[in-house]
Amino acid sequence: MHRFIIAAAAAATLATVPVAMAQHDHAGRGGQPHDGATPPAASDGREFVRMPDPVAERMLANMRDHLQALQEINEQLGLGHLDAAARIAEQRLGMSSLGPHGAQEVAGFMPQGMQGAGSDMHRAASRFVIVATDAGVSGDMRPVFSALGTLTSACVACHAGYRVR
Repeated sequence: MHRFIIAAAAAATLATVPVAMAQHDHAGRGGQPHDGATPPAASDGREFVRMPDPVAERMLANMRDHLQALQEINEQLGLGHLDAAARIAEQRLGMSSLGPHGAQEVAGFMPQGMQGAGSDMHRAASRFVIVATDAGVSGDMRPVFSALGTLTSACVACHAGYRVR
């Protein structure tokens, strides 16, 4: 039963990833669609955030790494490796990841709401670390998946509200 709960929660968490990916970057270099699709219309409801191409590229690379980190966290949770999931979360998504990701440089080009969503995500990742570590002792996985849901919700909220291309 315990493995079923873990698998179901991981599947539910992964279900949010395509939403964020679909809203992420509809156009490739030069503004041309990378998949033959039509670029998003200006009326797609998200705020367009203008930033220099090198800054946007760095931010998008960071977000791809964030998505990869979420996938690795889910893998580790599925294997029951809470310490490994916590380590990935803090190093790649948590507050201690801000320096290596160059967050200071990128944040200067973000509107306040986008900065807030990013900060919410990084804080949620660091809270996830604490919850996952506690679950290693208690064995109760429900708070872990709740914390992971809060983390991914911050990603989804930002991608739903902002676009750079």
